[in-house]
Amino acid sequence: MTRIRISAGDVTLPAELNDTPTARLIWEALPIEATIHTWGDEIYFDVPVTVAAEEDARVDVRVGELGYWPLGPALCVFFGPTPTSTDQNPRAYSPVTVVGRVLGDATLFRSVRDGTPVRVTRTEEG
Repeated sequence: MTRIRISAGDVTLPAELNDTPTARLIWEALPIEATIHTWGDEIYFDVPVTVAAEEDARVDVRVGELGYWPLGPALCVFFGPTPTSTDQNPRAYSPVTVVGRVLGDATLFRSVRDGTPVRVTRTEEG
């Protein structure tokens, strides 16, 4: 697995990418600078990666998971319920490929507002 850092506003958290084709494409695209969009307890932002959803893409995700949303294309960080959730768990708008997870308290991203700049960088070679 490869380590990254996600910085938005006053929040900087480490994360790790898994070993999947989509995660490797995101790794190769780093560093990424974009603008945050919010959707319930989810932040997402554009990434310069265009690929179809992987076979195991899903809408039901866990707090702290990172998802690649092919319709964006965007990277999503889930930290609580979204408008399509049926309980307190996150639920993506449409299937995402889970590409990693936040290491630490992903709920800190609740303080990040729509329009905030975000930067994703490598912290460790994979």
